[in-house]
Amino acid sequence: MRRLEVGLLYSRSGSYRLMSEACRDGALRGIAEVNADETLGLTLVPVERDPQGEVDAYAPLCAEILASGARHVVGCVTSWSRKEVIPTLERLGGVLWYACPYEGFEASSQVVYAHACPNQHLLPLLRWAFPRWGRRAFLTGSNYIWGWEMNRVARDLVGEVGGEVLGERYLALGDTDVDRMVEEIRATRPSFVLNNLVGVSSYAFLSAMARLGRDDPALAPDRCPILSCNLTECELSALGEAAEGLISAGPYFRDGAGASSSFEAAAHAAVLTLAVRLSRGTEANLPGLLGRPGGPLAIDPTTHHSTLPVLIAQVERGAFRVRERWQAVAPDPYLARRDRMTLPRPQLSVVGP
Repeated sequence: MRRLEVGLLYSRSGSYRLMSEACRDGALRGIAEVNADETLGLTLVPVERDPQGEVDAYAPLCAEILASGARHVVGCVTSWSRKEVIPTLERLGGVLWYACPYEGFEASSQVVYAHACPNQHLLPLLRWAFPRWGRRAFLTGSNYIWGWEMNRVARDLVGEVGGEVLGERYLALGDTDVDRMVEEIRATRPSFVLNNLVGVSSYAFLSAMARLGRDDPALAPDRCPILSCNLTECELSALGEAAEGLISAGPYFRDGAGASSSFEAAAHAAVLTLAVRLSRGTEANLPGLLGRPGGPLAIDPTTHHSTLPVLIAQVERGAFRVRERWQAVAPDPYLARRDRMTLPRPQLSVVGP
């Protein structure tokens, strides 16, 4: 049995703890499955560090992991933290397996993107939403690259279809003062709200919007839905009834047994893909791994992004119910295709409740 250290770099506290814990659970489950599979000939040893939600801690802790002998790190939730560790990975020769949705427009030589990019979440979500709800959008986001870039692409897409962005507001990561944002939504009365807030900011916003919808039926979820590309089952416990009606896009939603969310599923798939490819050869460098098939992820060796299913789901009675599904969508992180709104024909189309 070959013994290989694998880094885990997830915050177990802080404003986005639930997303981190879901990724960590998936990675640890993948490590346990690899170690139980004698045919792989590998024993993976987790080398874990906890940045505690502090962005300045990610790079030095990533360096500690790589100094231990690990070459591969499964970790980071926010794009801010991912970008913090890339220089460390470049300097020390490490690889990050990133298991969260992100805003695109990146193809690092040191990163494998195991979750969705915009043509696998935001584009199909808006394409699906425009004819159902309208084209008058209100955009929200956490005040860093995820919120900025997601809303920039959304503005372009709304403009391409002749729609209108009625407002665009941001909160610092972890800020829960949503009153002004909600009052602007009350005043502008959009067709839908795109929510690119993260963690506790998102929970406060959804709770306030649920109250607004009860006071003003024109802004209830059945007439003015909230759309998201990063809210999954792992955060429903924090939202409770405020999640009802939420519409989200991603590569996976729980259906019976299986991972609890796409965050857990992506981290699990990343570990299995890494292990299977390591078991089939001695090269541990990224070009060697990506040139070798194996594992649940189909990874483009040029961009390091994964081909993934695209699902659109809505929270109904406390659980996500799938409304639309595309089986496999190739990654297009730079949105380079001429017709950015074109997707394969969906396999499932269900009218909402």
